[in-house]
Amino acid sequence: MRVLVLGATGYLGGHTAGHLRAQPGVRVLGAGRAAGAGAAGAGPSAAPPVAASMAPPVDLTVDLATATPAELASLLRRVRPDAVVNCAGAVGGDALHLTGVNARGPAALCAALREAAPGARLVHLGSAAEYGPGTPGRPLAEDHPTRPVGIYGAAKLAGTLAVTGSGLDAVVLRVFNPVGPGAPAASLPGRLAAELRRAGPDGAVRVGDLSAYRDFVDPRDIARAATIAALAPGPLPPVLNIAAGAARAVRDVAEGLAAAAGFRGRIDEKGADSARSAAVAWQQADVTAAAGALGWRPGHTLEESLADLWARAAGV
Repeated sequence: MRVLVLGATGYLGGHTAGHLRAQPGVRVLGAGRAAGAGAAGAGPSAAPPVAASMAPPVDLTVDLATATPAELASLLRRVRPDAVVNCAGAVGGDALHLTGVNARGPAALCAALREAAPGARLVHLGSAAEYGPGTPGRPLAEDHPTRPVGIYGAAKLAGTLAVTGSGLDAVVLRVFNPVGPGAPAASLPGRLAAELRRAGPDGAVRVGDLSAYRDFVDPRDIARAATIAALAPGPLPPVLNIAAGAARAVRDVAEGLAAAAGFRGRIDEKGADSARSAAVAWQQADVTAAAGALGWRPGHTLEESLADLWARAAGV
């Protein structure tokens, strides 16, 4: 079976390509913005792995933000994939960049698949930001109204709608908050790991408000879900939540990472907050549908994810 992974040099794409490569009978082709981009830590996502040396090399050159449907169709004819996993995405940058990667890219990909590989399974990574704020005590199921609060969530939702409305054999994995080994510096866990290394065991680090609640999921569990979805026979539901199914305070991440690092200093919550995060005080996923459709459940606790994040970030 031939599986094309777009965004293979990014955080989730790297984990997904690696997990797929471990499956018997699966040939994985990784695609990024430049051949061999893994050596430089680049890729179609704005969130590359923490260490450039950890990023895998890519087999094909493609930038989903700018490639035309005709160019993508030509690539698909060469590759002849049985499945395509789209991990390409951007979490930062201006509106043009965010919409180019997260909205235009999936739409162009779907157009190319309809022309050149209409029988291929498409697995697309969406985002919990598509839902917007949740209500404490009420997990978000896939049929919950989508009310994104900013351009990132709106762009991700547009990408999801392009996939679910494409008529293809496709599923969107709506990923909640990834945390684990290789966390990018643009994320709170990745940034905090870097700050803890800088501060030393008795120093001080500055973060924003940590009172929000999120549903955290390990990237290795996300990769396993994407692998199951890519290889599963028969049709799948259009959207599936991928998360731990539990709301945890963001403060738990900071304290857990500090514990893993042996940090005895001070965590100061007086830093700048993310406007996007500040607008969403609480989120928790209902993961019943993923368990039913994929037989998938999260396999890593938050504490395990944080310990492994620190071990990789610290080069242990």
